[in-house]
Amino acid sequence: MRVVVDLTRCEGYGQCAFLAPDVFAMRRSEALMYQPHPDDSQRTRVLRAAAACPVQALVVDQVHTLGRPAKAAPPRPVNGKRPVEVGRVVIVGASLAGLRAAATLRREGYAGSLTLISAEPHEPYDRPPLSKQVLTGQVAADDTALPRRAEFEAEWLLGQAAAGLDLAARQVRLADGRKVDFDRLLIATGARARPWPNAAEAALDGVFVLRTNEDAARLRERLTAGPGRVLIIGAGFTGSEIASVCRELGLDVTVTERGKAPLAGALGGTIGAIAADLQRDHCVDLRCGVTVEALEGDGEGLLRRARLSDGTTLDVDVAVAALGAERNVEWLEGSGLAAGVWGVACDAGCRAFDVNALVTDDVFVAGDVARFPHPVYEYQFLSLEHWGNAVTQAQVAAHNMISAESDRWPHVSLPVFWSAQFGVNIKSVGVPTFADEVVIAQGSVAERRFVAVYGNRGRITAAVAFDQAMWLDFYQAQIERAAPFPPGPGMVGRPDGLRVMPADVPQRVSPAYGATVVLTGHNPDERRVTLQPRH
Repeated sequence: MRVVVDLTRCEGYGQCAFLAPDVFAMRRSEALMYQPHPDDSQRTRVLRAAAACPVQALVVDQVHTLGRPAKAAPPRPVNGKRPVEVGRVVIVGASLAGLRAAATLRREGYAGSLTLISAEPHEPYDRPPLSKQVLTGQVAADDTALPRRAEFEAEWLLGQAAAGLDLAARQVRLADGRKVDFDRLLIATGARARPWPNAAEAALDGVFVLRTNEDAARLRERLTAGPGRVLIIGAGFTGSEIASVCRELGLDVTVTERGKAPLAGALGGTIGAIAADLQRDHCVDLRCGVTVEALEGDGEGLLRRARLSDGTTLDVDVAVAALGAERNVEWLEGSGLAAGVWGVACDAGCRAFDVNALVTDDVFVAGDVARFPHPVYEYQFLSLEHWGNAVTQAQVAAHNMISAESDRWPHVSLPVFWSAQFGVNIKSVGVPTFADEVVIAQGSVAERRFVAVYGNRGRITAAVAFDQAMWLDFYQAQIERAAPFPPGPGMVGRPDGLRVMPADVPQRVSPAYGATVVLTGHNPDERRVTLQPRH
């Protein structure tokens, strides 16, 4: 059997851990860990746990809330309206967003040709367990598959990378030269781990990245071998989670971060400082404001040392480059879409822009590769690498692909993400970096159980909880109605002497950095843009 927990919904009530303790476990208060592929002998207990979950966050066996389809079903009205006639739908990218979109299409009554193209040879699998359960050995890398794809009819082209897109001919070109026709196209190619920039150093035996299940299996094997010291380059969520696993395994670990604190790029420096204390409390050698200048081998291709910008040299056996992600857009070069290092630009209905910033009617985007405007955040374009965003945006994109213009939905859900590290469940709603101030509104920082509420120009824009996830539904409603910041008096658990602090959000480089266009023509009917390749 297969199990997936939608941790964007989970609020840490722990009913699943009581009813199926061999499958679900709570670390400390709220950090839930689970077996994605438990033995069938656990089925009855898991089903009881799913039924008892107060927020219905458990998915068992089938696509279900990920979009359970009706195999070979006739078109089913959605809100009383039938889907428009669409001939061939092609989805490029068969990970979480691609799977969700395909299942949603079938669930909403699309009965036409459906093709999913994936560069990876595996059926869709869940990535969050890779930096948690897989590295600890609780789950094997091959046991992270999402609920089975055979629930809906589709042609699956696995291990077949897309190499080009011809918008005029409505064709996707594969790496082997084949061409796949489409009437509607969904781009869901996601992102990949940014590699260590020095290719020779990246090739050393002992240097890793973490993005795929193969990456996780290789890193798990090396951590099991008991390296003397692990170096993690970057203290974002992935780097911090790997550091947590290393300490859980009893390994010495050094984390370098060019910023002032872990997670500062996502949560701001004020809350990042709390994350720094959390790491140091668990004996992580955390070095902020420090970069790695070089990785050195032993002359035979094995990693042995790292030279740091603070002048020190570390003896290390394993180094993990946790430097963020790069969008998988190279195959779109020359296609005429507004695609580049920032991803693929689209409107709130997930329709892709061309290079002239005109919305296309037959090409849609979802997941990590998408860059879209959000009305709550002054229509700024967001690029999100969150599980919840991939799920929700794919559902919106799939619905809009087969709906009339007047029936389409906007993707305006608030971003939600989570992380489990050092026994603490960190969960967020909204965009913390769209803020200038922050306040601890509930709980205690000293106990690592609190809610931080973010504000921008007098309104609440985000909230982050450390082991207090049940509060986030309340703050989501506050964000959605543009409630005033700071929160008013009378809140349960409000500390004495509420203190508003700077959020200390680092200045960001524009996600469109590197986008160069050439504008041609003089009259309005002939003005056009040409996107220049990145050098």
